[in-house]
Amino acid sequence: MDQMEVEKDESLNTKGNIQTQLQEEYLKSLESLEEGQLVDGTVIQVTPEQVFIDVGYKSEGKIPVSEFVELPSVGDVVSVVLVTKENKHGEVIVSKQKADVKQLWKNLRQAFTDKTPIEGTIEKVVKGGFDVNLGSGIHAFLPISQSDSQKVEKSEKLLGVKSQFYIERLYSDNKANVVVNRRKYLEESMETNREKFFETISIGDTVKGAVKSFTSFGAFIDLGGFDGLLHINDMSWGHVTRPKDFVKKGQEIELKVIRLDPAEKRINLSLKHFSEDPWLHFEDKYHVNDVVKGRVTKLTDFGAFIELEEGIEGLAHISEFSWVKKINKASDMVKIGDEVECMVLGYDIQAGRVSLGLKQVTNNPWDAVAEKYPVGTRLTRKVVKVTNVGAFIELEEGIDGFLHADDLSWTKKVKHPGSELSVGQEIETVVIESDPESHRIRLGVKQLSDDPWQQFCLAYKPGSTLEGEIVSITDFGLFVRAPGGIEGLVNKANLSDNRDEPYEEAVKKYAVGDKVNVYVVDVNPEKQKVAFSVKEFKKKQQREEISQYMSSSNDDDDGAFTLGDLLKNKNS
Repeated sequence: MDQMEVEKDESLNTKGNIQTQLQEEYLKSLESLEEGQLVDGTVIQVTPEQVFIDVGYKSEGKIPVSEFVELPSVGDVVSVVLVTKENKHGEVIVSKQKADVKQLWKNLRQAFTDKTPIEGTIEKVVKGGFDVNLGSGIHAFLPISQSDSQKVEKSEKLLGVKSQFYIERLYSDNKANVVVNRRKYLEESMETNREKFFETISIGDTVKGAVKSFTSFGAFIDLGGFDGLLHINDMSWGHVTRPKDFVKKGQEIELKVIRLDPAEKRINLSLKHFSEDPWLHFEDKYHVNDVVKGRVTKLTDFGAFIELEEGIEGLAHISEFSWVKKINKASDMVKIGDEVECMVLGYDIQAGRVSLGLKQVTNNPWDAVAEKYPVGTRLTRKVVKVTNVGAFIELEEGIDGFLHADDLSWTKKVKHPGSELSVGQEIETVVIESDPESHRIRLGVKQLSDDPWQQFCLAYKPGSTLEGEIVSITDFGLFVRAPGGIEGLVNKANLSDNRDEPYEEAVKKYAVGDKVNVYVVDVNPEKQKVAFSVKEFKKKQQREEISQYMSSSNDDDDGAFTLGDLLKNKNS
């Protein structure tokens, strides 16, 4: 045998030894496989009913296709559980489903230990929460309080949601009892996404979001698990009454970032900043005293907001509604949606304010008052309002004159105008003052006749006497009405000429309606006061009688008549 043949024989012997060794190792590995063990197999065939797996045993394992979520391809490695090494037919029995359960429990334990999230699907509502399918027939309980990052109003809305969950518990009383937490995962994700947003987004950037919910002041926008605010004032340059008129719930929209506050975790968004601010060109279009047209957009207690164009809105204060009418509510004059004509009274571009007037586009009736109602004009008009000091008389719609209580009578002191006047009563008056600039007209009733005080002053000077009528008796004296209606006071000290007679006794001699002679002590027409005296009248009467007797005594022959004789004759 030559050298080459020797080497060939040695080579064959070596290969045989290796093959034998591998076969021995393979048989040992098969012997080491335990039923219930998780092993890897290779797909060698796929039919409509079954998948054939080679696990390296005498025969291949067969798995129903129903155990696969997705069918594998030939050559794929699949983990299975060795159920039976060899049944009575000599077949190996394996299970993909059991392998999935085993692998899933392994993953769950690992996730619980590492505090990492696992995936599941919320399948149904149960008492106190939800049932979550984790796959491979394993289910977990999700408490409703841990199901979302915000309060769950309608549980059904979460059904079918696939999400990540943290595992709170795996076992209870040595039994599988998985409890999961979705809220914690959402809050962590939200915080991570928000931090990334603040790191990568700047003011002025455009972002996308979905309308999440509404408030009276705007809408919250979901930016990926965290919210930004689209304020009602940032929806449009024009007037926005309801946020729902501009965006719809669930709508995907693009917005401008106009404010970022990482410390407070606040994000302000805008729709209107995609267009130019109309206030930039305000002075090119509008000037003070311009008459413009606009649409009423909002009514308040103090006036009406009028939109001149989108983004330019002014306020017509209630005081600028009418020259003459007393406007209590803006809705008495205009309503939302009305097209109105108004005047620009002023503006503040920095503050975005325009002051408008409605009355300024109509004639001011007060401009013609001086011509229509000059002093001395006599009018018969209705009383529209009675106050504590007088009454308002309507001259024409929106223009009233005021009649003060002091101007009702020359002689009568009117304390309560309501005792003389009533609403709706027609009364004749005369214009005594006209001041259009102050919007004031004063009327009088007493001025319709001559001032009796002037006549009284001419007829009766201090020291003169008159006969009057007692109109009232008080604790401090008698009120006496003189001819012409003038009333004066007889003070109690001026009633009796008998110093020893008390006033209470002296006043008993008099009654309301009695005629009485009085002496004029003082007259003050400016204050409309006159003082009378009964005592002084009697004294004057006595002086006149003495003078008369003294005068007639000079004609007597003997010339011996004395004052004593006068008194004696007077008392006889």
